[in-house]
Amino acid sequence: MRRTLIVLWLAAAVPAFAQQPANLEPIPEPPPMPAEGAADEPEVTIVKRGEDTVTEYRLRGKLYMVKVTPPHGVPYYLIDKEGNGQMVRHDGTPELAVPMWVIKSW
Repeated sequence: MRRTLIVLWLAAAVPAFAQQPANLEPIPEPPPMPAEGAADEPEVTIVKRGEDTVTEYRLRGKLYMVKVTPPHGVPYYLIDKEGNGQMVRHDGTPELAVPMWVIKSW
């Protein structure tokens, strides 16, 4: 039994030792880091308009989303979906309405 285990262990270990690494090439240098202001991070501006808090999100200077938080109620978003400056209100509810018809009832 002990001899069988040793033979099985050696049979499993030999292929791992037999593998020789191929001729490997050195790793190329990474590209240079972008400039400090060139990163694609959004600019966030928080403004208080009346009682509402308005958060504006800009990417490369272009306004793409506005979050309006009223003092009492649920915040809503105005999103520029097509990039043409037309803001569409988004309340966070799904836009897909699943039909729920009653097919049969008893």
